[in-house]
Amino acid sequence: MMQRFLTLALTVFGIGVCSMATAQQTAAEFFESGITKSKAGDFAGALQAFSMAITMNPDNAPSYYNRGLAKANLKDHRGAILDYDRAIEINPKDAYAYLSRGVSKSKQDDHRAATVDFGRAIELSPDDPQAYYNRGASRSRLDQFRGALQDFNRTTELEPNNVNALYARGITKQRLEDWNGSLADFTKVAELNPKRGQAFAGRGESKIHLNDFTGAIQDLNRAIEFDAADGESYYFRGFAKSKLEDYKGAYADYDKAISIFPTNYKAYYGRGFCRSKLNDQKGAVQDFNTAVDLNNENAETKVVYSGRLNRATLDNLRNVVQERNKINDLSTERSEAFFSRAVSRNKQGDAKAAMIDLNKAIELNPTYAEAYFTRGIIRSQQGDQKGAITDCNSAIKLNPRYAEAFYVRGIIKHSLGDENAGCLDLSKSGELGYTPSYKVISEYCN
Repeated sequence: MMQRFLTLALTVFGIGVCSMATAQQTAAEFFESGITKSKAGDFAGALQAFSMAITMNPDNAPSYYNRGLAKANLKDHRGAILDYDRAIEINPKDAYAYLSRGVSKSKQDDHRAATVDFGRAIELSPDDPQAYYNRGASRSRLDQFRGALQDFNRTTELEPNNVNALYARGITKQRLEDWNGSLADFTKVAELNPKRGQAFAGRGESKIHLNDFTGAIQDLNRAIEFDAADGESYYFRGFAKSKLEDYKGAYADYDKAISIFPTNYKAYYGRGFCRSKLNDQKGAVQDFNTAVDLNNENAETKVVYSGRLNRATLDNLRNVVQERNKINDLSTERSEAFFSRAVSRNKQGDAKAAMIDLNKAIELNPTYAEAYFTRGIIRSQQGDQKGAITDCNSAIKLNPRYAEAFYVRGIIKHSLGDENAGCLDLSKSGELGYTPSYKVISEYCN
């Protein structure tokens, strides 16, 4: 029987911020400003405030910790982990820092490392139910179901009405084929939160394994009432109806499950079975063929742009970057004139002539960061992504705070399949104040 795939929620929790013990007054003011902005939901503003506090007092753990929380709320978990690392380096006894770092690691699917952090948080704060819950969730993702069950048990000992832990424990018991035990947990969740359709869906699946097909259908009816797009519940209800020989009703449910998830090969098998029982042998064979074919499909072959951020998306994201062409005194070597002419020529659509001017500007002034960056933009537009990365590298080497260069290098790296390095560049870009990075991080780095 198919197991319902249910992701256990791992969220960034509203952990109380720490206060700074000693620091320069100006650093303290930036820190307090960061706290205020965090509470107001202005996480980009909070990040900048904490960055200023760190610049003035680079050895204050709470500044790194709270900047990490701000990044995590912006879904920049890679950047958050770097800040938690520093906070822990300064203060290795902060349970919240380990807990939050574990959450960000779990968001990056690094569940083994996350369980280590959650374990350390538990050592430092043994009565924190959230740490046990999070470790249980990560253990579940590692198929360590018995360990997960122990953690969820401890969570519910500390918080008997913790709905998330009760639901997660029910799912875990299903994985361990303790169907009766899972019924009790799902029932408690439904009592505490009658509008949580997932509890009815889970209980319906367990009832199927206990051969209570009528009861399963009743629960799955409720689940579908709450979520009409729950393809799994349609599938399981179809299975229960098939067991009760209601092949017309089962056919309709399998058909709906397929419309929601066209790759659900078990639903094709179920529908084919119903078609056979309803004397549609041609349709049955078609469905059985699809069930076999879907179950043996090979993974899609990677292309040059192998990241989730494809070439077209890369072009759209890159082209929103505004040029950095500000008027400067014309130097004797006239590199500024070549650079500005290159910008104008590129706007006219003459990229070839623009490249000639940019090459000349760089030749005359090898420390011209904007020229390298602009040449990198044009190279990327022309499909030379490796050359574009090289130019961005040069721009960043010359100006380590060149936020737009980190942004462009990040989206290019991501598009070429190096998601981790790309997202770290995007994180740095956001940290330096280029806020469009966070939209890309939110969509492509989680």
